[in-house]
Amino acid sequence: MSEAATTLLLVVDLQPAFLDAIPGGARTLRRAAFAVAAAQGVGLPVAFTEQVPAKLGPTAPALLRLAPGAPVFAKETFSALADEAVRAALLDERRIDHLLLCGIETPICIHQTSLDARRAGIEVTLLSDVIGARRADDAEVCLSALRAAGVHVMPSETVFYSLLGSARHPFFRDFTRLVKTHAEPSAT
Repeated sequence: MSEAATTLLLVVDLQPAFLDAIPGGARTLRRAAFAVAAAQGVGLPVAFTEQVPAKLGPTAPALLRLAPGAPVFAKETFSALADEAVRAALLDERRIDHLLLCGIETPICIHQTSLDARRAGIEVTLLSDVIGARRADDAEVCLSALRAAGVHVMPSETVFYSLLGSARHPFFRDFTRLVKTHAEPSAT
């Protein structure tokens, strides 16, 4: 994984209107909360995008509270990087070379953002447990194509454990609490 200074977690379009439209929306939101909190803990910058927020509403407030001060970009494009403000902020100003990507919808905004990032020479890791789609079959086809395009697809815990590197990391104890707090509910 890249150094934290050049890696960013981009949370794409996790707006309640979209979360309510996908199967497992509540799980996606819970896993996104884990990813945002973990990114904050290891010192990664976080940014959010919102698809046409004037019509579809803002990012889920619980996520925004986890990353106070994180930039939120309104967009009308499907690829976050096709929006000039997002592209300038992430590629020109921050010089991001590795994008951790999560959000919805996998076959649309996640797919197009991933491809645009790869074309720009940016490494992309999709957090596989923090993406969602209305149709699982469409998402699987797109994930296969993205893997073939050089996009990494990994669970968020795996990615953040890699960033920690060892149990000696100063955030390790808090991270293990996050893992437990955001674990899947037990089936009863």
